[in-house]
Amino acid sequence: MPNQIHKALLGLAVVCLLISVVLGFLGKFELMGALLSAGFFSAALGFRGFKLQRGFSYPLMIFGAVAIALTYPQYFVEYKGYSFGKLITPLIQIIMFGMGTAIGVEDFIGVAKMPRGVVVGTLGQFIIMPMLGFTLAHVFQFPPEISAGVVLIGCSPAGLASNVMSYLAKANLALSITLTTVTTLLAPIVTPFLMSILAGEFIEVDILKMMWDIIKMVILPIGGGLAFNKIFKGKAQWLHNAMPYVSMAGIAVIIVVITAAGRNSLLQIGALLIVSSLIHNTAGYFLGYWAARSLRMSERDSRTVAIEVGMQNAGLASGIALAMGKISTVGLAPAVFAPLMNITGSLLASWWHNKPINTSSGEELKTPA
Repeated sequence: MPNQIHKALLGLAVVCLLISVVLGFLGKFELMGALLSAGFFSAALGFRGFKLQRGFSYPLMIFGAVAIALTYPQYFVEYKGYSFGKLITPLIQIIMFGMGTAIGVEDFIGVAKMPRGVVVGTLGQFIIMPMLGFTLAHVFQFPPEISAGVVLIGCSPAGLASNVMSYLAKANLALSITLTTVTTLLAPIVTPFLMSILAGEFIEVDILKMMWDIIKMVILPIGGGLAFNKIFKGKAQWLHNAMPYVSMAGIAVIIVVITAAGRNSLLQIGALLIVSSLIHNTAGYFLGYWAARSLRMSERDSRTVAIEVGMQNAGLASGIALAMGKISTVGLAPAVFAPLMNITGSLLASWWHNKPINTSSGEELKTPA
């Protein structure tokens, strides 16, 4: 049961958010940003005391950090000539290394055990989301580099957070991990190819350079993680326990840096970009789920495909934008998409968690408690 401290924190969050609205009307934007951030942080800590709402703590923390970055961008762009943007690629490599340490032979065997789910999920990932991004970029008529960012997040592989959401949604966790692994490993080839076709009208895309950039950010660190796992298997449990938190902190830093760098552009088109990202994300869930159901996949597997398709690797997309030298424009869509997908993913996972699994052919499906 939540204690009084958690309830008090939620009360404080409401007060801060209400006051920030008033300050916004009065034109006191710096104070508004500070209180808005305090409200998000208080809500994040308050939700930690509620079992069902605990999953919202991380995205609320991100929103709080984004509010600070928008209000005081000068502190998150550089320090004594050192650009914080240089941190993005190493952070992505650390996250991918952690993914490598968590991968075992059984994850690759999963491709052979679940070929249908892997094929449907992978095709859904690299067809549905890129086409949605391309369509939304044209519908909203963003500036060219912002449009390229919308396409980029659609062309990215599945996000690591999808595995957690699949577990909470009583989906097929093994299939989720396999799909994340497969789409991530395919990214160096598929993502540049799709970008050249769909984003070529917005910006110049150097396919070979993008391939090499993704290999450096994804394949090499994952390979290092696999080697580490092979050599120190069972001897570095502390690393496995720490990596989820390191990954979350890394994504948070990436989002804050991009938000600060692209503050001016974000203030001009931020509302439309939020709407676009929300449509992109939720349409991915919807189309992924019904594509799987139309192919007579089980409820568990359909939930998995929906989550894998809808949740993208925004960190990798940010790294690609940085490698292109366009972190403040192309990188904006990934920065907006990341916290939104965590909120919607948590909501969807919570709803599915409480919704009984529909079985087919009388087969009983075991799900996590």
